[in-house]
Amino acid sequence: MDSEKFRRQLRQESEQWWQEGLIDTSVYETLAQRYQFQALEGEAKSRFVVILLSLGGILLGLGVITYVAANWQGWPREFRTLLLFALFVAVNGAGFYLWRRSPSQGGQRLGHAMLLLGALILGANLGLTSQMFHQSGNLYELYLVWSLGVLAMAYGLRLASLGVLSLGLMVVGYFLGASDWSSGTISGWMILIEQMPLVMAGLFVPLAYRCRSRVLFGLAAVGVAVSLQGNLGLLLSADSSWWRIAIAVALPPALLWSYTDQIWQWDQPKAMRLTASPTGQPPLPFQAISRVLAVTALSLFLYIVSFHWVWQFRWFGYLTNPSERANSLLLSVVVLGLIAVWGWAKIVRQGISQRQLPIHFINSGSVLACIALATGTAIWHEMVTVPTIGPVVYNLLVFCLALALIRDGLALGTRGMFWGGMTLLVISIMSRTLEYNTDLLLKALAFALCGAGIIIAGLWFERHIKPAHTLQEKPR
Repeated sequence: MDSEKFRRQLRQESEQWWQEGLIDTSVYETLAQRYQFQALEGEAKSRFVVILLSLGGILLGLGVITYVAANWQGWPREFRTLLLFALFVAVNGAGFYLWRRSPSQGGQRLGHAMLLLGALILGANLGLTSQMFHQSGNLYELYLVWSLGVLAMAYGLRLASLGVLSLGLMVVGYFLGASDWSSGTISGWMILIEQMPLVMAGLFVPLAYRCRSRVLFGLAAVGVAVSLQGNLGLLLSADSSWWRIAIAVALPPALLWSYTDQIWQWDQPKAMRLTASPTGQPPLPFQAISRVLAVTALSLFLYIVSFHWVWQFRWFGYLTNPSERANSLLLSVVVLGLIAVWGWAKIVRQGISQRQLPIHFINSGSVLACIALATGTAIWHEMVTVPTIGPVVYNLLVFCLALALIRDGLALGTRGMFWGGMTLLVISIMSRTLEYNTDLLLKALAFALCGAGIIIAGLWFERHIKPAHTLQEKPR
C-alpha cells in the first residue's frame, strides 16, 4: 500500500491535470480507484479517533496504576496474582484483535503497540510475581526468562518488533550474566550465558526468516558476533595461546562473511523455499547484510588496533584466578567455527567452478587475505612483541580496505560503500595526524586537505556516477 502522503499529493496533482486538460475523466477515475482517493478522509478521521483513544487509554491506565499502587499491599496475594494475569491477557487479547481484525491502519498500529505493551507487562509480571512469592535470584535470570517469553510471542505472531525486543532483553541478560560468570557465580542459567552465540544464532536467525525482517537479521548477526567475541575474550583471559588468539581475531569476521542461506538446508531448492515468503516473493538477501557487517567489523577492528599505543603492551593477560569453567565456552566457538569452515569451503568450491577472477576489490579472496594478515600479525606480536610491526601492518590494511571500498563504490554506484570507504580513509588520516607529535601547521594542512577531498569527491560522485541499474546494457 502506498503512503498516505503520496496518495494525497497524487490526488492534488491529478485534479490539477484534469482541470488543465492533460488527462481526461476516465484516467482520473482510474487513478482515484487505483489509489483510493475517497478513503483518504476516512483514514484521517480514524487516525484522529485512534489518537484520542490512545491518549484516553494512557490517562486511564495511569489512573488504574495509581489506584493499584495505593492499595497493592492491602490486597491478598492471590488477588494480586490474578490481577496481573488478567491485565496481561486483556492487553494482549485486545492488541491481537485490533492487529488482526481492525479495518484501518491506525487500528492495526494501535493493536501492534498494545502487543508491545503486553510484552513489557510480561516483564513486570515476572518481577512482581517473584517478589510476592519471595523467589530471589540473579537479575540476568529475570531478563533471560523475559526474553524467552517475548520470543515465544514473536514466533507465534510473526512480529519482528517483538523479536527485536526479545533480542535486546537477551543481550542485557548476557552482559549481566557474563559479569556474574567472571565472579564465579554458579547457576543453572549460566549454561545459557556460556553458549549465548549458539542460542542467538539458533533462536533469532530463524525468526528473522520467519518474519522476513532484514533489521532483525542484522541485529541478530551483530548479537551473535558480539557474544562470540565476548566468549573469545573470556577464553583469552584464562589462556592466551596462539591458536586462541588466531580464533579470536579471525572467527567473527570470517563467520559473518561466509554466511549463506544454505546453512539451514542441505540442498538449494529447500534453501530457496526457506528464504521465500508464503506469498511467493523472492528470497531476502540476508547474505549481503551479513557481508556488510563482516566488512564493518573488520574495519572497526583494524582501525582500533592501528594505534601505536595499543602495541606497547601484550594484548591478553592472564586472570589471577583462571576459571575452571573456561573450557565450557569452547562449545559455541567450535560449532560456529565449523559453520564458518563449511561456508568458506563452499566459497572456495564456487570460485573454482566459476574459473574467473572477481571484478570487485572487496571479494572473498581479499577479505580472506586481510583476515589472515591481521591474525598473523596479532600472533607475531604476542609471541615476539615487536611494537613497530603491528601499527605499520594494520595501518596499511586500513588504507587498503578504505581504497577498495571507494573503488567498488565508484564502480557499482553505491553511496554507502563509497562514503564508508571515504569515512574510514579520512578518520584514519586524521587519527594518525593527531596521534603522532606533528607540527600544528602539518595538522592544519592535513585537516584542510581531508575536508577539501571530501567535498571534491562527493561532488564528483554525485555528478558522474549513475545508479547500478542504469549501467546495465539495454536489451536489444
